[in-house]
Formats: sequence, structure tokens, C-alpha cells
Amino acid sequence: MRHNKKFNHLGRTASHRSAMLANMAISLIEHKRITTTVAKAKELKKYVEPLITKAKDDSTNSRRVVFSYLQNKEAIKKLFGEVAQAVGDRPGGYTRIIKLGTRQGDAAQVCFIELVDFDPDMAKDAGKKKTRRSRRGGAAKAEAPVAEEAKAEAPAEAPATEEAKAE
Repeated sequence: MRHNKKFNHLGRTASHRSAMLANMAISLIEHKRITTTVAKAKELKKYVEPLITKAKDDSTNSRRVVFSYLQNKEAIKKLFGEVAQAVGDRPGGYTRIIKLGTRQGDAAQVCFIELVDFDPDMAKDAGKKKTRRSRRGGAAKAEAPVAEEAKAEAPAEAPATEEAKAE
């Protein structure tokens, strides 16, 4: 029975899983966005968000605790430097998962996982007003001025339609 065994083992041993998550966390901190499967991204989110919260308090102890997880000095410098500066006022939710579809070879669901405050494109989209597209409203309104202009020009040149011939 699997009572109270909540996290995904990802088909790996404990040492392989911890090494993989540490490597993925280092890549996420360095590159700000990585592409992976949805299952790995969800586990990485659980792994890296407490580390980012710990990085908001820049003390020797918190650096040592985070270093025990990541074992990479450059990643620690970036995490406690630019990442902690960007997410200092955010109370949580430092990562975003964006699903991309399925992978060609094995049909695994693939996604981006990225640090929220480091994507300039998402910040641009937040200010835009999203419009809703409908078949009857948008297409008819868009074609209406073009059709009126065409009707206005047609009788001035020559009566080409049957209605114009009847007049």
C-alpha cells in the first residue's frame, strides 16, 4: 500500500533523484528557464522554491544550507545575488510551469519551467488587454468597412452588379 507516500519517485533511486533535482535546480538558476517533462518540473518546483525562500535571507547559515543542496558556488552566487534581489518582495510562487505539448519520441508531456520575474515577455503581456474572438462579432465587423468601401467605389465606376443594372 502507498499510504502517505506523496512525492513522485520519477522511476529513480533516491541518490539518482536527488542528484538530478540538484542539477536541474542549478540549470534553472543559471539559465532562468529550462525545458523538461511536466512530472520533473513539478518535482523541481517543490525542490527549488524553498531554496529561493532561504536565499532571501542572506546569512552564512542560509548559504551553507543551500550549498548542501546544490554544491555549486556559481549557482549560489547567482541565487543569493540577482535571483534574491528580483524575488525579494514576492511571498512565494517563484517559478512558473508552461506546458508545451507532447514530445515526438515517447509522447511525454513537455513544459518550460522558469523563474517568474526573469521573463520580460510575460511582463509585456500582463499590461495588454486580451480581446475575445468570436465568429459572428469579430469577422463581420472587420469585413464591414471593407465591403462598404467596395460598394461605394463600384457604382461610381460602372454598374457591374445586377442591382446596379436594374436601376
